[in-house]
Amino acid sequence: MVTNLESGGLQSKHIVIDELKSKRTVKELCAYLGISRSGYYSYLNRKDHDPDEDLKNKIKAIYEQRDKTVGYRRIQDELSRQYGLIVNHKKVLRLMQELGIKAIIRRKYVHRTSYEAAVSDGRIAANMLQRNFKADKPNQKWVTDVTQYRVFDERIYLSAIKDLWNNEIVGYHISRHNDNPLVLETFRKAFEKHKDVTGLIVHSDQGSQYTSHAYHDMLPQVGAQISMSRRGNCYDNASMESFFSHLKVEALYPYDIRSIDEAQRRIEEYIRFYNEDRAQRKLNKLTPVEYRRQLVA
Repeated sequence: MVTNLESGGLQSKHIVIDELKSKRTVKELCAYLGISRSGYYSYLNRKDHDPDEDLKNKIKAIYEQRDKTVGYRRIQDELSRQYGLIVNHKKVLRLMQELGIKAIIRRKYVHRTSYEAAVSDGRIAANMLQRNFKADKPNQKWVTDVTQYRVFDERIYLSAIKDLWNNEIVGYHISRHNDNPLVLETFRKAFEKHKDVTGLIVHSDQGSQYTSHAYHDMLPQVGAQISMSRRGNCYDNASMESFFSHLKVEALYPYDIRSIDEAQRRIEEYIRFYNEDRAQRKLNKLTPVEYRRQLVA
């Protein structure tokens, strides 16, 4: 046995002492194996210390920061972003399993739009995007839509615009009414911040606000082109649908929201977080705002 122990080194001897110390004293076993008691007790201290304790604490901190909605991939990105740590995604997943934490599962979200297209007036535009949601520069392609959130018997409506170049929400407006002013105010805000939009393609569905005279008069005046999804096809505007899904799952569904004002506050906080703090892999693990600033740096 001693020969085998010698080939296994000190750790093998320490393990043997662990197994036999209920039958013999540590002093006797150490003497028999020719090792020091201080060395054995040092081994016990190392064994009881979790070498991943600090990393686990950082994982838990990120998990709590993001309201328990992040999975191992986003935690891996945040470890690099916040702490400069490069950790294999498999290790992050294993440590999350050891901690007993996992992302809140996103329930399937189906965005429903009321299609009241004014076909007879001819205000239906061609689909210029054709599901190509990549842009080469800012203000080349915007996508837009309206979604709603219900609190008891009341509803709140969010109109938002996303720039496909860096996925930034470049304009939004919240209202208790799903009408033309909701959409027009959203674009007014966006055009205040983005003056030169000549050649811009703006893609939407065929909702009544986007087939209105006011909408079709407004965009050409600033040099923008109108693009529309095929009727009833949500995949033609999947990028905007994806943002609404993330917003609801991360900022609304996990909470017991009791008022419209609280819902509005959470929506506004999430849009700021999404633009300024939520890193995206497709943006080289930068946030939309960081990616934009990198262009002008």
